[in-house]
Amino acid sequence: MLRHLMSPMDFSVDELSRLMDLAGDIERNPKKYAHACDGKILATLFYEPSTRTRLSFESAMLRLGGKTLGFATADSSSAAKGESVSDTIRMISCYTDICAMRHPKEGAALVASAKAKIPVINAGDGGHQHPTQTLTDMLTIRSLKGRLDNLTIGLCGDLKFGRTVHSLIKSLVRYENVRFVLISPEELRIPSYIRDDVLEKGGIEYKEVRQLESVMPELDLLYMTRVQKERFFNEEDYVRLKDFYILDKKKMDLAKPDMLVLHPLPRVNEISIEVDDDPRAVYFQQGQYGVYVRMALILSLLFPEEYKVLEQEG
Repeated sequence: MLRHLMSPMDFSVDELSRLMDLAGDIERNPKKYAHACDGKILATLFYEPSTRTRLSFESAMLRLGGKTLGFATADSSSAAKGESVSDTIRMISCYTDICAMRHPKEGAALVASAKAKIPVINAGDGGHQHPTQTLTDMLTIRSLKGRLDNLTIGLCGDLKFGRTVHSLIKSLVRYENVRFVLISPEELRIPSYIRDDVLEKGGIEYKEVRQLESVMPELDLLYMTRVQKERFFNEEDYVRLKDFYILDKKKMDLAKPDMLVLHPLPRVNEISIEVDDDPRAVYFQQGQYGVYVRMALILSLLFPEEYKVLEQEG
């Protein structure tokens, strides 16, 4: 059965657990998987600029013994000539075995998956979803905290346009006793569909605050985000809000000794470089976990019978 990944919610909690178990085994035994994808090709179709996500996918496939091909901007593809996503994926299905797609329009990867003859992974669609970043975040948390339940999680910065934040909230509400502290200026508050349809509807404990310092002592995790210039309609609003939160050593002194700081990267000014040396700052480790979880995802989608991560239809 052909499976795609459009949203972290496409996988059950049990499937996510098995996926992270596989990622952990890959971390511990990389040589065991070094030729798992010999002869397989991953297409990276990136209609929007990316460094970490695209290179992480390529690194994952190469570490599995496979190969990659693709494009890094829409301008370097036939999209510049007006080719539709549907037509592109039909052709890519003839050339490759699996595809990772980043697109500025919400739902583009879903359109591609409906026409594809290969597994399609949503590598980010506008301000909507970024499921593999969420899988990376969850693996990082589980690996370093030992659990995904019983956590107080602070989400700070651009909560309005931050697709990583939206995906992470939707995923973590499925675990017991997870509480959210939403830290943002009024203009960048969490969208109502997340607040009402996910948090309120699920009876999840949360609060919205403006000041980061006031809540630092209660957090088990702090997930920082940048204010995304590319999501703003005018420069004036971006300039006014871009440095609203800056995490520095003084603020870190208020936190628990074992609190973790995550960030999907890239950062601009929202985390001072002086924080990089704090052992609680794990955003660069996050990048390494991203390779492991994408390796596990590629294997699961390409070889569902062999790796038994995804539930099979009866």
